[in-house]
Amino acid sequence: MGFGRLSAAQRARVEEWMPAAEVVADLSWNQVETIVLRVRHEAREYVVKAAGPEVHHLGRELDAHLGGFVDVWSRTGHAAVLRHHDREARVLVTEWLPGTLSYRTPAGLDPEVHRRAGRLLRDFHAQATRPSDGVDAAATARALRWLDTSHAIAPDVEAQLRAALAALAPIEADLVPTHGDWQPRNWLVDGHEVRVIDFGRFAFRPAATDFVRLAAQEWREEPACETAFFDGYGRDPRHPSHWHLMRLREAIGTAAWAHQVGDVEFEAQGHRMIADALAELSDPARPGGSRPGDAPR
Repeated sequence: MGFGRLSAAQRARVEEWMPAAEVVADLSWNQVETIVLRVRHEAREYVVKAAGPEVHHLGRELDAHLGGFVDVWSRTGHAAVLRHHDREARVLVTEWLPGTLSYRTPAGLDPEVHRRAGRLLRDFHAQATRPSDGVDAAATARALRWLDTSHAIAPDVEAQLRAALAALAPIEADLVPTHGDWQPRNWLVDGHEVRVIDFGRFAFRPAATDFVRLAAQEWREEPACETAFFDGYGRDPRHPSHWHLMRLREAIGTAAWAHQVGDVEFEAQGHRMIADALAELSDPARPGGSRPGDAPR
């Protein structure tokens, strides 16, 4: 195992930064053109992340680090410190973080883990605000573009989705720094600590967009996690109609993206998210979905 999957330019930069570094493990998800390697250099461990020319996630990760937004977590050991980067070569190096990924483990459905995750996210969101200036309208436009691409959404369901998106006007709420993929897949649990990885979807968005994936997954399976999360976060900022709109857009993006990368399981989740979101639009009191007002404020 080595650095053979990296481009020549990326390998040169890693060799310059960490001569004779050894690859310990390949942690790549292998669904997009992003490579994640655990490496050892001079008795310390790091993460090397490299991206292909069509992947924008590495640039977003650098924006999060270089903009200082990760500092709120990294200075307390809850996120990794960026050590090296080359935006043009599309490669970066961070410190290795201890902990076990909570995705698909009992920790992923542990209310105490969600409470700590809520506290962490509150601090991240509280760092800054910006006016929306059309961001929400652009998010709806992106959802419509997903429907224009290859997907396996039934024609009648697609028609319902288009009608729902047309009926739900964008809400240009203030934007905050968001992680963008806030779920156990990116939480490391180490004893009583929860640590955060992967800033590849960092952007300024409405705060509630960071709750959508949890609502579709862990909160649906274990509602106590939602209550604990907002106990840690401190309030529930979701607006009912905006929340429905966010869930619709996320469901569409999930189903279409997963179809295009061949992730059958995630695609099935996307179709379930679509069904839940459409059902809640017609019956907001329908059980089984996460709804604003259910959690402590």
